[in-house]
Amino acid sequence: MALPRGYDAYQKNKVLTATPAELVLMLYEGAIKFCNIGLVAIENEDYSKANTNIQKAERIVAELRGSLDMKYEVSKDFDQVYEYIGWVLLQANVKKNTDRLEEALKHLRTMRDTWKEVMKIANTQVG
Repeated sequence: MALPRGYDAYQKNKVLTATPAELVLMLYEGAIKFCNIGLVAIENEDYSKANTNIQKAERIVAELRGSLDMKYEVSKDFDQVYEYIGWVLLQANVKKNTDRLEEALKHLRTMRDTWKEVMKIANTQVG
């Protein structure tokens, strides 16, 4: 029993001490994880599990979209991308379509990888 509580405490502490950039990365990682679980669930015809996990990914994308600071021009571009990914996830969930889910995963992975590069550049400029 101590192990799960210790892990939960570690995860909570990780979130509480993360920088805003690290939190965004965690959101991308979470969305990717839930899409992958949804993909396997669809392949196994466990549609309830697929629905639950795709909805989690949808909520993360909505959170990313909602956190945009629209005073920056680039935020408008991100808003459109997040809107599209949300739509693709919805279509994947409604139709239990693995191709759509793979498309959403491709976009999320690209955005995550780009975000990692931005974080690296920012860290080298600060340090």
